[in-house]
Amino acid sequence: MDPTTWAAVDDYLAPLTHEDKILRAANARAQEAGLPPIQVSATQGRMLQLLGQIHGARRALEIGTLAGYSTIWLARGLSGPQPHLTTLERDPHHAEVARGNIAMAGLDHVVEVRVGAAAATLAELEASGTEPFDLVFIDADKPSNTRYLEAALRLVRPGAVIVVDNVVRQGALADAESTDERVRGSREVVERVATDPRLSATVLQTVGSKGYDGFMLVRVNSDETSAALPGR
Repeated sequence: MDPTTWAAVDDYLAPLTHEDKILRAANARAQEAGLPPIQVSATQGRMLQLLGQIHGARRALEIGTLAGYSTIWLARGLSGPQPHLTTLERDPHHAEVARGNIAMAGLDHVVEVRVGAAAATLAELEASGTEPFDLVFIDADKPSNTRYLEAALRLVRPGAVIVVDNVVRQGALADAESTDERVRGSREVVERVATDPRLSATVLQTVGSKGYDGFMLVRVNSDETSAALPGR
């Protein structure tokens, strides 16, 4: 098995993703604007949409907008009265491209793009007393994963779902001697979640057009729920 095979399987699965011309245009605009091609794949984007739909999420938070490709998938997964997605992007140029893509998708009334360092914008959200979120997608600078998780835990409601992307790092997650800050950030957030009785989680390893990686899926339990979990 190699990346060529993984990409071929992703191509075969394309009919399941329903990646439409708006999403493809969003990627094309990102490429034209010179943004790095590090957005989620179509299969991963579809998963984010389905998670929102299965969970019945109305409010979502995204940390790391890039060109808004994953943002569109997330926003399409929201439902209920006044669905809302807050997405945080450090780079003003990236945010400008994302706003154009989000408007092109007809979702500018659902999505708010906030520009600035995520640590600062997350603190602003907390200080403002914003309504809690149901779903969080963390896909930003990996050394700050744990900081973003801690902030997210203060901004979500019990039962919320948190997805932390790119934690497997081509298997380097298992390397305790790694000096790569991205690997160390991934190990730290996994170990942080593993020791918190409020959280239930797993990591799914993935292969595909984006290579070999994986994401952590976390559920924020209520105190009553976590106390009843097996092994807690």
